[in-house]
This record gives sequence, C-alpha cells and structure tokens, in this order.
Amino acid sequence: MRKVSRIEPAVPALPKRKKAAAYARVSRDTKRLMNSVSAQISYYSSLIRGNPEWEYAGVYADCGISGTDISKRDEFIRMLADCEMGKIDIILCKSISRFARNTVDLLKTVRHLKELGIEVRFEKEQIHSLSEEGELMLSLLASFAQEESRSISENCKWGIRKRFRSGEIGVANKHLLGYRYDEEQEKYIIIAEEAEAVRRMFQMYIDGVSFRCIAESMNKAGIRSVLGNEFQAGTVRQLIFNEVYAGDIRRQKCYMADPITKTKVKNNGELPQYYIADCHEAIIDREIYAKVRAEMKRREAMRNPTYPFTRRIRCGACGMFFTRRICGNDAKWFCRSKKEVGMTCKSHNYLESELYKIFSEILGTDTFDNKAFEASVKEIISLPDGTLKVRMYGGDTKVWQI
Repeated sequence: MRKVSRIEPAVPALPKRKKAAAYARVSRDTKRLMNSVSAQISYYSSLIRGNPEWEYAGVYADCGISGTDISKRDEFIRMLADCEMGKIDIILCKSISRFARNTVDLLKTVRHLKELGIEVRFEKEQIHSLSEEGELMLSLLASFAQEESRSISENCKWGIRKRFRSGEIGVANKHLLGYRYDEEQEKYIIIAEEAEAVRRMFQMYIDGVSFRCIAESMNKAGIRSVLGNEFQAGTVRQLIFNEVYAGDIRRQKCYMADPITKTKVKNNGELPQYYIADCHEAIIDREIYAKVRAEMKRREAMRNPTYPFTRRIRCGACGMFFTRRICGNDAKWFCRSKKEVGMTCKSHNYLESELYKIFSEILGTDTFDNKAFEASVKEIISLPDGTLKVRMYGGDTKVWQI
C-alpha cells in the first residue's frame, strides 16, 4: 500500500538586518557648523531607523577636527574599533571629504573595512565601497579632496600673513607665564604674581646663571609652568628668548610645511617674519631686554669661539680647515683631519704665536693687527712642507716659507 507524506511549504527565513552606522565631521567648532553636525546626526538617525533592513548602530561625530589626520579624531577611531568588534556592517557618510581628506588614509581605511566585509556609502558622490568601480572612484575623488584641503590651507595662510603685515596681533598661546590673553581688548594682560617669577628668571640669566640652575631655583620655590609642570632647562631657555616679555611679538617663527601631514618647521628665512613692537604692556623694560640680548651673544661666543685664523687656514694635503687647541701657554693650529678617527694627515702644525709673527711680517706691522689681517687676508693654504700660500683680497698671493 502506498504511503503518502505531506510536505509542508518551507517558511522563508527573514533576511538578517544589517547594522548601519553613520559618520559626521566638521572642521571648526563654530555655532553654524555645530548646527550642521546636529542636523546630520538627526538625519542619519532617522534614516537608519526608518529602514526595515537596517539595525541602528549609532552615529559617530567629530567636531572641530581636521580631516587630514585620522589619529586625532576620537569618534572616528571609536567607530573603527566598533567595526573590528563586528558591531557595524554599513557606514553612511555625507561625502568623501567628511570621511578623510588624506588620500592615503582614506584608501587604507576603506580597504581595511572592505576586508572586514563592511561597506562605506558616500551620499554626495553616490559611491559604495564594495562595488567594482568603488575604489577607482574613491582614488580619483579623494585626490581632489586632498588638493582642495591644500588650496584651503594656502588661502588661510594668505589671510593670516595679510593680517601680520597690517599689524593685527592674534595669538597662538592664550596663556603664557606672566600673561593671559584678553579677547575683548585683543592683547596680553599681565598676571602680577607670575610676572614677578618671570622678572626673577630674567635677572638670574643676566647674572650669568645657567638655564638648568634657573629651572632648579624655580622648582624649589614651588613655581610651576603654565601647564603645571616643573621647569626644565629647555623651558627656561624658551621663556628667556621670547620677545613677548619686552612687549613685542614676532610672527611666523614657524610655518606649516605640509597641510596634509601637518608638519611644522622652524622658519629659517624661507618665509618673511613680522616683528610687531610695543603691542602690549612689557614685563621687562628695554634696558633689561638689551642686557639679555648681550648675555645671549656672550654665551653664544663662549660656545662657538672664533679666532683670527678660524676657517682661514686650509690644509693643502687633504683640503680640511685647521682647528685650534690650547698647548701650554700657547695655542696650536693643526689640520682637523688629525682629530678624525681613521684619517691621517702629515700636514705641518703651527703655534699661534708663530702665526702672529708670520702675519706681522707679511702685513708689515710691528705686532699682529687683527683688523688689518681680516681686511687683507682671504685664505691661507698650508702646503705639506709647512710653506704658507697666502691669498689676499684683491688677487695677490704671498708665500711664506718655513
């Protein structure tokens, strides 16, 4: 007898809802942009919750943060961490420039998310990162976003330098030791207690005290930097060399070499600097400031002393300059290569007193005249046998034989 079995129709499984999140960013913390980011959060929250195929996974938003550096965006980093933990399947973003302006960072991040099976959708460009043409379009458009960032940076720099030229102050540091910046008056205002500590440091520097000892004195007195840290020699040096305490401001000491990497470098003459004098009340007067500058030069001369023959005598054997070393009651000049490890030179050595006599004879003076020497002698070549070939300003050459 035949047996009949009933086969019930299979109930189709409901597709698993994807966990969707959104990312928003504004580069400046202003009222208008804060309203913009609030609108984006509200929009994406409603959009995700209104889609029956999606499960709300949150909206991540960074405010007042540049798009050129991922490492400084806390919410962006938190979103990536949630992606690693499997909390997100789709990321919605208004545009590529909101996600990242650095092409390398953008592609690296999107590719990593792609490996995790996470899709990024950019509304403005209508790009889905998991699509076949997605990465190509991202590369092209991200390059435009990066160049746009460079253009914006250059426009901002132009505006800042224009304000420098017109004498507008502006500040990078709102609070220096001894000062706070008053927004209404747009200038530095003296903080009396801190100013006394500044004057004390300047006086100690004029008296010849080292940076390290000044720092130790401040720390023992319980005085701290504006960040609440103990003073270090470098901190004191930076403070002493700051013209702001004389009532002046120097602008463009440093500049941003690359707006993408945010590389900041010291301005060694690549760009003009602007010195604005008497723009706020000074903590130290001009007389003290002049003494500080003189002490700076004195210490610099001690670190790098120069003598009449410094960089004047060149070795005829190896081409290196001669250097000086104290030798008893005299000083000796010899080829610098003799100090270098692995180098040998058979050039002649000269006592400084001997050189003084030689050049008194060459210049026809009773004693060595430094001013006459500097005005007349361009270069001295020391030949292997000790003979000196002296090239004079004007083209003449004189020879002195040992």
